Amino acid sequence: MDRLKTSLCSAPGRPVIHGPPYRRLGSVPGMSLEDLPVVEFAFPGPLRDQLVAAILSGAKTSTSGLVLEYERENQPLPEPGERAAVIDSQGRRVAAIELTEVRVVRLADVDLRHALDEGEGYRSVAEWRAGHESFWHSAEMRAEMGPDFTVADDTLVVAERFRLVEPGQGRP
Repeated sequence: MDRLKTSLCSAPGRPVIHGPPYRRLGSVPGMSLEDLPVVEFAFPGPLRDQLVAAILSGAKTSTSGLVLEYERENQPLPEPGERAAVIDSQGRRVAAIELTEVRVVRLADVDLRHALDEGEGYRSVAEWRAGHESFWHSAEMRAEMGPDFTVADDTLVVAERFRLVEPGQGRP
């Protein structure tokens, strides 16, 4: 599952789906992968490694976060055109992505195309939701959001679509 803030900022060991707000790579002459803010997917470990591999292979072109995460961190929602450096579990910048679409939808309204494009092998929205609810209700998320945190049909999801713009940059 993605932990966008994914929203969550770029402190080591912290889940982020989008760290500090993305910056438009094209707006600053000579901006490199090292100059971009980082985006972390899930918590460091096997899930993050799986998600990063899916991004690098082109299988993952969408991700999901919670509006509540952005609000909790007092961060603006991301916008199309923003770019960030994807980091792996060791904190290495391995690629740059650019947002192409950002939608806020109810959890109950996430569509099949979005679920499929997350590149995690979901075959239905029900599978996508079960997987994401498991992540959002995990001990790690509850440590961030509070012990009673839960999601429901009306929970607002930030559904993001992105493209890989610098594959393999910064890879070991």
